Amino acid sequence: MAEWFGDNSGLLGLALLDGLASAGLIFLVAVGLNLVFGVLRIINVAHGSLYAIGAYAAASVGIVFASMGLPAWASLPALVVAAALVGGILGPLIERLVLRRIYGQEEVLQLLVTFALFMILEDVQKLIWGVQPVQHDQAMRLLGTYDVPFAGDVVPFTAYQLFVLPGVALVVLVGLAWFLRRTLTGRVIVAVTTDREAATAMGIDARRVFLLTFTFGAMLAALGGALSSPTGAIVPGIGAQTIVLSFAVVATAGLGQTEGAALTALMIGLGRSIAVYFEPELEVVVPYIIMVAVLLVRPQGLFGSTVARRI
Repeated sequence: MAEWFGDNSGLLGLALLDGLASAGLIFLVAVGLNLVFGVLRIINVAHGSLYAIGAYAAASVGIVFASMGLPAWASLPALVVAAALVGGILGPLIERLVLRRIYGQEEVLQLLVTFALFMILEDVQKLIWGVQPVQHDQAMRLLGTYDVPFAGDVVPFTAYQLFVLPGVALVVLVGLAWFLRRTLTGRVIVAVTTDREAATAMGIDARRVFLLTFTFGAMLAALGGALSSPTGAIVPGIGAQTIVLSFAVVATAGLGQTEGAALTALMIGLGRSIAVYFEPELEVVVPYIIMVAVLLVRPQGLFGSTVARRI
């Protein structure tokens, strides 16, 4: 084992760093999905499309900024601008025009409606950006690479993936936990999540909370996509892969578990990355092996708790 570790230390280091960066992106999408389900009680399959549109929009905004002759560092705020635009525009539109019509309906109907919305948004992406890969990696090239010491070896890794992706995920994790626990609006959201009927009876405008929560969740999904855009080519179908991974994270962590989603995203991100480097044929199934193994032992998820169901 020691000999294997020594011979493969550089490769293992790359796998761990890649897994950390991947976990940051998965967490951003999964925590938005978790928040939306907790408040609206809707499994939003179209959440993956918001990730993909965020990626396409970020690349487009970056290209526009570059064509305007703006300095290279402007490519970094361009990512946030794109995510805010996508979430701020599509979030309220989807919530008001689609989701408000299916609140309280059967889960199957909600799933079918959001799946149909996902398919529509997939075609919208193709109409706007086509089917050819789109890429704008100026933000990643701007920060260059960083030599990471690991097990007596030096692993070169992009500074963008090493610092920006996990850093933003950490800021979102801490900021969201503070917002939900320390602010009035956050406590209102928690109240609606815990007991919607009681919160409404106390005078809380549930529809306003739904709109705010869904818009924020849409921004998180778009932010994940925007941050992923400099790391590789954006192609049709990335939204489907991301939403499936996000569901795996949410199910494994347990519904409503923000901190748990972060730890589960780290487990799945590292598991996928290690499989890519050492057992590529297992890359696709590793997240679901982790999910099934957890759910067989704890059906409520690693950090979830069993609650009484109101009848």
